[in-house]
Amino acid sequence: MHYLVDQTPKARNPEELYQWIRSLPWEKYIPSDGYLSVTSRIDHPTIRNTQFANVKVKDAVVDRIRTITGERPDSGSDLNRTVLFLYWDRKGARIFLDTSGESLSRRGYRTEGGLAPMQETLASAIVQASRWEPGTHFINPMCGSGTLVLEALMIAMNRPPASLRHDFGFMHILGFNQELYDQVRDEARKQVNREPEGLFIATDANPEAIKSAKRNARTAGVDHLIQFEVCEYTDTPIPDGDGVLLFNPPYGQRMDDPSRLEPLYRGIGDFMKQKGAGKTGYLFTGNLDLAKTVGLRTSQRVPFFNSTIECRLLEYELYSGSSKN
Repeated sequence: MHYLVDQTPKARNPEELYQWIRSLPWEKYIPSDGYLSVTSRIDHPTIRNTQFANVKVKDAVVDRIRTITGERPDSGSDLNRTVLFLYWDRKGARIFLDTSGESLSRRGYRTEGGLAPMQETLASAIVQASRWEPGTHFINPMCGSGTLVLEALMIAMNRPPASLRHDFGFMHILGFNQELYDQVRDEARKQVNREPEGLFIATDANPEAIKSAKRNARTAGVDHLIQFEVCEYTDTPIPDGDGVLLFNPPYGQRMDDPSRLEPLYRGIGDFMKQKGAGKTGYLFTGNLDLAKTVGLRTSQRVPFFNSTIECRLLEYELYSGSSKN
């Protein structure tokens, strides 16, 4: 998240950028004994290396604070203190205080990742785009490092997504009210449902993936609420009752030959059809050609981007029998 400090249409070159940034009252925002870093998104004809513009911003801020206070903050690339964000294109420049610091996708529970770990924010969006509702079962075969099932469980518990984090960019801006922040966190903790209904089942054929998922769940303090099993996806236990069956298989964009994955996608379709009756099935993929081999009719196709890869969350209503496939 960003807070706009100021903007100008007059930054035609790096020197004008420097002078504009230096004119702003940074001593009101950044402690003179603090630490700052600069990130940016730039599309300007005078800039070939964004790091050059970042250094210009850093120099301007530091020079301003040193002139006003006689002291200067340290600077570097770490994002765990005060972070500034520069947006600069041909129309002008804008400078923001980044109130998040480290990316909000870093919830604080994932100490282990798989071969292609999904960002926590994407996993949460996928869960929320499905028909799954807290109180019903969440079944995640091929779970990898467990990000999807952990995000679903956080939602079921009404637990703030970044509740494990204790460092945000706004904490390092002058005027931060620690007492008010502590009150807000305490109120949020009181709203947590520590015994959510429904089963949370996560399976993977790779024992190392399950070990990673368990470690992540343990870090989050919820390992006792998830049923982890090492098994092929075809042996994933499916309990009676409402819920969703959500797959995030490889789709050949990063690691696999897509043609080798066709039997897997057909098998996922067969499994959902034969074992998932009464549930809603989902498949998240970046390869729609492979998705066609699932052999089930989609009831919804929700677009997503996984980094730069265009993906779909495909929904399947899983009826008893095979007449409505």
